[in-house]
Amino acid sequence: MKKRLVSKKIKPLLLCVLAVVATVLCWFSYEIWSFSIKDEARPADAILVLGTAVWGDQPSPVLRERLNHAIKLYEQGYAKYIIFTGGRGSSNELAESEVSRSYAIEKGVQPEHILIEEQSLITEENFEYSLVVAKPYELRTFIIVSDPLHMKRALMMASELEMTAYSSPTTTSAYSSMRTKLPFFFRELFYYTGYRIIYALS
Repeated sequence: MKKRLVSKKIKPLLLCVLAVVATVLCWFSYEIWSFSIKDEARPADAILVLGTAVWGDQPSPVLRERLNHAIKLYEQGYAKYIIFTGGRGSSNELAESEVSRSYAIEKGVQPEHILIEEQSLITEENFEYSLVVAKPYELRTFIIVSDPLHMKRALMMASELEMTAYSSPTTTSAYSSMRTKLPFFFRELFYYTGYRIIYALS
């Protein structure tokens, strides 16, 4: 009898918890998706490109589209400098930022307008090491370039580091179909949720 009473009390509580979790996840999903279409590009000191995988000495399709978008902003005069980020997957590989620099120079970006950091392995480190290379040039405002669904988490990280940052997602993301978007979205939802929890507890 006691077990049955306990069970009756637990069931509504469990349903309430599940409803709260579902509501929170829906809200986070809305934040990620709605922010992905915002382009806040405006004149800034530098364009900061978040790194991702390279294929040997060539950018992967995902990175290539980020680079193309950053180069377009540079050509339109939004910023004098471009900062490329991303380290090495292993010691015998080129850094993501090195590959990005070579690609940009081939597309006409002046080498003296390119800064790189070669140490980062995750998004948060992209920002941290970029601030180090930006400091001698007194670069204080940044246009952040990445894939649309990555932007909400990225800009939250930039804000935590007290960066003056503006979102400018790629318009030609390699994640263009629902088949490719959904896995990327759920991965971002997982990481964004974890980041929000850590931020709330800190």
